Amino acid sequence: MTAAGSGPVGARHDETGDDRRLTADLAEMLPAPAERDLPPAAHRYHKDRLMRFIDHDGDTGTAPAADPAPARTRRLPLRRSTLWLPAAALALAGALTVGLVTGGNGDDGSGPARAGHGAAGALLDRIANAAAEKDVAPVRDGQLVYVKSLTAGAEGRPDGTFEPGELHEREVWMSQRRGPVEKLGLIHEDGSWAPLTEMVPPGSPGVREGVDRPTYRWLATLPTDPDALLRKLDGLAEPGEGQERDQAVFELIGRLLGETVMPPETASALYRAAARIPGVTRTEDAVDAAGRHGIAVTRVDKKAATATSWIFDKRSLAYLGELSRLSKDTKAGKKGTVLEETAVLRRGVVDGYRQRPDGDRTRHG
Repeated sequence: MTAAGSGPVGARHDETGDDRRLTADLAEMLPAPAERDLPPAAHRYHKDRLMRFIDHDGDTGTAPAADPAPARTRRLPLRRSTLWLPAAALALAGALTVGLVTGGNGDDGSGPARAGHGAAGALLDRIANAAAEKDVAPVRDGQLVYVKSLTAGAEGRPDGTFEPGELHEREVWMSQRRGPVEKLGLIHEDGSWAPLTEMVPPGSPGVREGVDRPTYRWLATLPTDPDALLRKLDGLAEPGEGQERDQAVFELIGRLLGETVMPPETASALYRAAARIPGVTRTEDAVDAAGRHGIAVTRVDKKAATATSWIFDKRSLAYLGELSRLSKDTKAGKKGTVLEETAVLRRGVVDGYRQRPDGDRTRHG
């Protein structure tokens, strides 16, 4: 892995001519962007939220035929690929397309961290050892990964500043089926149910297993040698505009650790790969969205003025959640402003939608 600005490690996937034409066509359809001071990472955050489409015309499982809850965009810990936008979303896309200007005092805002990459590396090595010792049963293709979390995401105001999001519970059931699928899973959030559907062009077979749909089977195919894994992830990561390349890889690892279940050796390798990313620090006391105190590894993206932390239990070193915030004062908000936070409350494997790991099935709430 190279430091930011020193070039990629390994080959990159080049954008195709069709991708460029699609991007250009969408850009022409969008209204002109407003001139606002929004950090690049915040811009990416809101656009990524838009790029997830919820299909309310059907459901997966035993849901009622109709759901009075309005369609809305859900956050998914998945990389945004080239997506098809329905016409109704184009105006919203334009509203979220803003100027990428940051300003501030230059403070990295990383909190009470121990100096030196060695401290973070030592912690990640301990976390990797603990992850390797976990007993994880292989997930079958027909099963579902279930994750319950407490989460909140900031919303952008018209003036380019942020409005803090409200913490709420979220449950997801992620499909583990082989091959391309149209329905990635099911989500229960804010009292409503909806299947998770990737926006793909009409006629597309759907989303294959991979970085956009990290199933247990796909995660098991990743290299377990940390250096080889880091090269692989560098080839998969897609830095956003104004984002450091190392930060894109760090955040990709974070997404893979989120709403998934993986072999212990894969989890261990991911943590050891993260230890090799320049700029990772150790934070002695961090608090997740559920109020649990833990220890964290943090990376600050100085170009994007954001800091991302993974929080772990101080004793068991179990993964607790993730926190993303502004790392310095900008016109969009003060240093420390939370962009997104998630605390994992429960994780497991089930055989059917709406089923929880204890065997109970959720009601049609």
